[in-house]
Amino acid sequence: MTTSNIGNGDVDPEVRQELERLRDSIDNIDAAVIHLLAERFKATQQVGRLKAVHQLPPADPAREGRQIERLRRLAENAKLDPAFAEKFLNFIIAEVIRHHERIAEDAANGQQAQA
Repeated sequence: MTTSNIGNGDVDPEVRQELERLRDSIDNIDAAVIHLLAERFKATQQVGRLKAVHQLPPADPAREGRQIERLRRLAENAKLDPAFAEKFLNFIIAEVIRHHERIAEDAANGQQAQA
């Protein structure tokens, strides 16, 4: 499979077909990632409500540290850059903490946080 006349944007049909197959796979993986993140956030919302009901802090630095180390090991085993995995998890953790703070604030303002 070789490209022909790349300068004009013409691509060998076999190359184009392989590219489309790979992109379809990427699209499917992206969809799975979004659905998994949605499930994760459903669980963390429940954690946030439980914390609010029992007046626990929104963040748990010890747990976050353990999770980061765990994800770095998983990333290494999966041949994924551990630094990327850590940045990704830190982004998720920041969003979870933001949700937990909002849930705690709602509970403090008389809106019931249900565990």
